[in-house]
Amino acid sequence: MSSALIIFDCDGVLIDSEHLACRTDSACLAELGIAMSEEEILDRYVGISMATMLSDIEVRSGVTLPADFAATLQRRIAQAFETELRPMPGIEHLLDGLEQTTCVASSSTPERLRHALTCVGLFHRFAPHIFSATQVKRGKPAPDLFLFSAQQMNSAPDDCVVIEDSVAGVTAAVAAGMRAIGFTGGSHCRAGHADRLRQAGAHAVIGQFSALPPLI
Repeated sequence: MSSALIIFDCDGVLIDSEHLACRTDSACLAELGIAMSEEEILDRYVGISMATMLSDIEVRSGVTLPADFAATLQRRIAQAFETELRPMPGIEHLLDGLEQTTCVASSSTPERLRHALTCVGLFHRFAPHIFSATQVKRGKPAPDLFLFSAQQMNSAPDDCVVIEDSVAGVTAAVAAGMRAIGFTGGSHCRAGHADRLRQAGAHAVIGQFSALPPLI
């Protein structure tokens, strides 16, 4: 079944960023006396917007975060990206060979998406078709972002396939009526993650991009 539009998540799919972001999240929270390990952040918040994550952390910890905490976190993550961020192996080769239209749909802010994708030389491959959860009412796991992206790209949901590394993202894609393909090639993916993506509704799960073309 050929798809007219391929929708890529960004963090953990196009860029190997989740371990860097979660490590930074953990360190910044520790400075406020909130103990939350990188692993716990991975389990709870991968695929979720920063605003939703910080709101949940306040509820769980009983601590009101400083008003500038999100900006501080974004700045520290950006610094880590500038020195350590890498594109996901095989993504450029995959994009060179794809005949389908592509776009990005991410929980990250437009500013972070531009910066991260520019750091690894991928921004020009997708711009201007880069969509953020800030453009819709509800982020993942709600389907809003994927439906918005398809609408902007003039594609019907059943003509779209979504490449996602998170349970929240796969859940959102399925809810949007799109085929979801789980991706476990990121350095943050641990044992059992492929099973979690399948349980969330992934049509298939791949560990490297060379396995994707026959599925789309």
